[in-house]
Amino acid sequence: MITIKTSHGEIKAELFDEKAPITCENFRTYIEDGFFADTIFHRVIPNFMIQAGGMLSDMTQKQTREPIKNEADNGERNRRGTLAMARTADVNSATAQFFVNLNDNTFLDHGGRDFGYAVFGEVVDSMDIVDAIAAMRTGDFGGHQDVPLETVTIIEVTADD
Repeated sequence: MITIKTSHGEIKAELFDEKAPITCENFRTYIEDGFFADTIFHRVIPNFMIQAGGMLSDMTQKQTREPIKNEADNGERNRRGTLAMARTADVNSATAQFFVNLNDNTFLDHGGRDFGYAVFGEVVDSMDIVDAIAAMRTGDFGGHQDVPLETVTIIEVTADD
């Protein structure tokens, strides 16, 4: 179990260690390093997802470790409440950024339109906090779109297991 403590409340999630071992180990390493502290939810798209894990409030991207292998072929689906790794067009480009699905986003699943986005966990408590973040007004900031006008900061992420 992990806790994502934000300026708007705590989100509790379970990681799928057996289904996404590389991704979960990567995520836990970032947790242990304290990497997520002071990062923000920098991309919020209602009825789609909220994204965090790599940008500071001035939209500066934090330095990450090397990208990991994409585990989108693990059988997990991008359902409402699941956590998945963000990536670029390069299939194996995920580092620290992740998102929470707000709907069943089947087009992000493996084989839908491409290799897909690796699901590695699921919110088990506080989906209301996720929905509140998703309902925030957004705009353009620092060359990015869909940025919450009120900053939502990750204070820390902890692993309870």
